[in-house]
Amino acid sequence: MLLSEAINVTKKSGSGDADVYIGEMDPEWCIGVVPNGGYALGQIVESCVQKQYSSPHPDPIQVTAHFLDSPSASAFEVHIRLLKTGKNFTNLEAVLLQDSVTKISSHLIFGVLEPLPSRGATFDEKSKEYDISFLPPSPYARRLPLYHHPRTAPRTSFPSRLNFHSRLELTHEPEIAARNEASSPHRKSTENLGGGAVESGFWCGFRNHSVRNGSEDKIDEVLSVSTLSLFADISPSAVLLLPTEYRKGLGISWFPTITMTIEYKFAIPRPSNATPSHSNRTVGVFSSTSFLHGALGRHSSSTEVWTAPCDIGEAVEVAEGWRDDQVCLAVSTQMAVIVPIEKNLARGKGKL
Repeated sequence: MLLSEAINVTKKSGSGDADVYIGEMDPEWCIGVVPNGGYALGQIVESCVQKQYSSPHPDPIQVTAHFLDSPSASAFEVHIRLLKTGKNFTNLEAVLLQDSVTKISSHLIFGVLEPLPSRGATFDEKSKEYDISFLPPSPYARRLPLYHHPRTAPRTSFPSRLNFHSRLELTHEPEIAARNEASSPHRKSTENLGGGAVESGFWCGFRNHSVRNGSEDKIDEVLSVSTLSLFADISPSAVLLLPTEYRKGLGISWFPTITMTIEYKFAIPRPSNATPSHSNRTVGVFSSTSFLHGALGRHSSSTEVWTAPCDIGEAVEVAEGWRDDQVCLAVSTQMAVIVPIEKNLARGKGKL
């Protein structure tokens, strides 16, 4: 099932002061038998997007979620309560329930997402508000952290334990992988303050799929704010990025999400004949994990989701300065743990 079909909710009714949306988790978008955390969170985001569609604040700005119990590939309800509506933002509380048990509790801030021009700090005399935006060519701008253009990036594939691995195309960045080696100059030393993090980076996009309705038609799946949460949660665990000798004794494991936040930076650019500089179904993903310690192998990571200049392997001209045209769509932080894969295969119904 396409991700846009698997993130599909409908309004059911109101329950007291809450709006209720219903849907069903699709098993194809699971890791083992448990829905991917970003996919499950996307159901909440989509429910709130539908609630806010005709409001002055239609776009998610920030989401904070706590995974209280592992969701399952089954029916669910999302209950949404309005907390506050102000001039610039609307605050919502949303919980995802299955069999009357709260699986995910979240707080969402909605507003208006729009691309900003490249400029520094300005002051609007009318609104009496500051607007700060550092984009290329500003020396303070964060630039796309991937080495390769998606046309020429070396390809790879997701592991089969991701049930949806055949739905997505994937590349890898050998230069980033090399930084994870113990001998890399990026490792911590007395001469190199900080350091120690492990990183991953890649391009990832939807594959084209065909269906037959009397004739064969190509279906292009496109990005949405509701599907971005999946891309924010598909980077490999920090443990899997370590050299083999640093993870001896670790059996086949599962890395369930405990908390996750997403800040949406820009609206998803739509390609046009006038400005064909962004794909609408491929993103760049860069993730870094600096701390791994404590009970259950608790670890935290930060992930950036970027626009892509084209689809993976697409026959386009690589324009000079193509990186400066890309923007970060979202930044996510996550806390996860390491548990035996058996907990996943037991459907993850018990609290961690």
